[in-house]
Amino acid sequence: MIDYGQFCTVARGAEVIGERWTPLVVREMLCGSTRFNDIHRGVPRMSTSLLAQRLRKLEEVGVVKRVTATPGAPAEYHLTGAGEELRPIVMALGHWGARWIGSRLRRGQLDVGFLMWDIRRFVQLDAVPRRRRIVVQFRFPDARDAERCWWLVIDDGSVDLCRDDPGEELTLVVESSVLALTEIWTGDRDAAATVQAREVRITGAARDARDFWRWLGRSAFAGTREQALATKA
Repeated sequence: MIDYGQFCTVARGAEVIGERWTPLVVREMLCGSTRFNDIHRGVPRMSTSLLAQRLRKLEEVGVVKRVTATPGAPAEYHLTGAGEELRPIVMALGHWGARWIGSRLRRGQLDVGFLMWDIRRFVQLDAVPRRRRIVVQFRFPDARDAERCWWLVIDDGSVDLCRDDPGEELTLVVESSVLALTEIWTGDRDAAATVQAREVRITGAARDARDFWRWLGRSAFAGTREQALATKA
């Protein structure tokens, strides 16, 4: 754990939240992830051993509590009151980054696994037609072989993200580079303009293709990014 050797509570707070990966672990829990594997899906480049270490440390300082509902069941990790008080801090950091830093992504910063996990949790269920099972396949030709295809399954108010083909009829097929969809998701690019430029292709019924962006939603910080770009223009 970081030790700044100061009594100042800014230093003491930073010792807890400022360690590498810790803010992102807290972000995942603020987004609703409670199980170890789900938290890890939001930080796929973090080793599982380091994630376990960070969770133990957060538990020791009272930010996280470990809960086992029944003997033998997988443990869950829940934020305590102290952990919930980090919400405005983490959100403010995200909005600050969207306003002043933006994406400006290098190739090594593109992460299709995290992109799809973030998309999965922000699907706008109220905009998706009820009584229909929606299956959207995402194809990323420039991703690594194991990450080129993903399936988003929306049914009866729930959303599932699949790495393996669920073997069902597809509602839509979305083909894009990782960068193009990431920039739409973060507010750096306009979806309609990117489709018009044929950097993103959507195949399926015309109405579903038109409504797709309403179903998808966007990053929690996309609006801030758009405002920042509009101000610069």
